[in-house]
Amino acid sequence: MARSALLNVMVQAAFKAGKSLARDFGEVQNLQVSLKGPGDYVSQADRKAEKLIREELLKARPTYGFLGEESEEIIGTDGAHRWIVDPLDGTTNFLHGIPHFAISIALERQGEVVASVVLNPATDELYTAERGGGAFLNDRRLRVAARKSLSDAVIGTGTPHLGAGNHGTYLVELRHVMGEVAGVRRMGAASLDLAYVAAGRFDGFWERGLMPWDLAAGILLIREAGGWVADIDGGNKPIEDGTIVAGNEYIRKALHEVLHRPIPGK
Repeated sequence: MARSALLNVMVQAAFKAGKSLARDFGEVQNLQVSLKGPGDYVSQADRKAEKLIREELLKARPTYGFLGEESEEIIGTDGAHRWIVDPLDGTTNFLHGIPHFAISIALERQGEVVASVVLNPATDELYTAERGGGAFLNDRRLRVAARKSLSDAVIGTGTPHLGAGNHGTYLVELRHVMGEVAGVRRMGAASLDLAYVAAGRFDGFWERGLMPWDLAAGILLIREAGGWVADIDGGNKPIEDGTIVAGNEYIRKALHEVLHRPIPGK
């Protein structure tokens, strides 16, 4: 597959940070058995990965803006372009020695994501997409799953954790979805969940309470793999809204309808 110069910069930044995270992940697995645990070590690994990515991207395009999870936003002089980065999506998995986490990098141009990279350093799976150029896993072209019925579908989701709101809303949504699908999965890294939709591993996905760096790269992956993405109310602003429902045309629509069923007894 041919990559643009900008996408190559993004891939190089992801692999550079990925090597650092892979080394740190090995240490976390050792620290996991200690009483103190690896919490402080993981926080340092997260910040170090973002620093590596930010330096690599801004060296290539110093006028672009930068929005990352671990640092203050940089407003670029360019005005039209912005990098959106999560240096370690799936921090809790990483913290517990679970090899399901990712680096997520998106390039936004005038408010639209035009290039995406999602890398799992533990498996060396690299997901890439450019607007109009398709989505890929390593060098394999991706297409969303073709299933049309929720009863055949495996749906990914994100569960609200300690300190997050909307637990009651989520439990109602989960109750409705569980009764309609072949299975529900909660993997713990939104960018990878969305990449799994693009790869056809998940038939669909929904979650609330997300940040731009959780969503930006994965949205383009799904769209370039032939999928459909909306916010939870059916609009076209998942990044701004912080909610998402995704799948192929049929599954996304059916999942949206199930999520909006009235609460039982009301």
